[in-house]
Amino acid sequence: MNKIKLIAACIFSAISLIDKISAQTDGVLTFSFTPISHNGFQGTKNALAVWIETGTGAFVKTKIRNAGQGGGTSDHLPTWAVNSGGSSNNCMSSACNITDATTGATLSSFTPKSITWDGKDVIGTMNGTLVADGTYKVMIEETWNHGATGKTLRSFNFTKGPNQDLQTPISDANFTNIELNWLPNPGSNVGLQELATENGNSVFPNPSAGVFNVKYKIATKIEVINELGEIILEEKVSNLNGGTKAIDLSKFDNGLYFINIYNNEEYIIFDVVLKK
Repeated sequence: MNKIKLIAACIFSAISLIDKISAQTDGVLTFSFTPISHNGFQGTKNALAVWIETGTGAFVKTKIRNAGQGGGTSDHLPTWAVNSGGSSNNCMSSACNITDATTGATLSSFTPKSITWDGKDVIGTMNGTLVADGTYKVMIEETWNHGATGKTLRSFNFTKGPNQDLQTPISDANFTNIELNWLPNPGSNVGLQELATENGNSVFPNPSAGVFNVKYKIATKIEVINELGEIILEEKVSNLNGGTKAIDLSKFDNGLYFINIYNNEEYIIFDVVLKK
């Protein structure tokens, strides 16, 4: 009997692990940054690549590729070129995957850049399928002259999953104004993460380890109340006609909380569970 119980427990654990590994949360990543200007070849011209890869370095999707064969910069994005399927000496090769990417010639200035990622990979020349949840990276490779010091490579880790991941990584000598936001869509992984919804308003994930996404149709403010009836957090809403606001309760104790979405004097109450 004990052996049967042990086998059953192992099978259940294996099934649970498979479910966690195969979770595929739908959502959108937004990433923005401003490259710092450098004097390089032909003034301020620069080659740039931005792409998504897994936490272990496997290629997922290119989002930006700017370089030029004629300008002598075809060998200046070697890491991206190899990662995307090509060779280090030719980032203009057709073997490099640029599906769903913004492409063009070598950039003539250092202007702010932004990308969005739909959580999908690529299949040849077509947008692919939703990838499994887990750790991913945004990679930036930039080159502004032919010297060994005229280039940089930087990565930013984030977690794709049912919880929102909001980051403002620190600036360095090459990039400033960096923002990274992973926002899961309402209804993703229903069953693994409960979605509370009413009259076009919703709160997700629920339960959460800290951050609750409050999607509202019309709102003037959002309040959070504890089980004692005390207002522990109040957020004014600037966009009155719909949007999503992240409410971070990670500094509070585990338990039941009430999120009130106000529309002037009327409000809707959502019961949520904080479980860290």
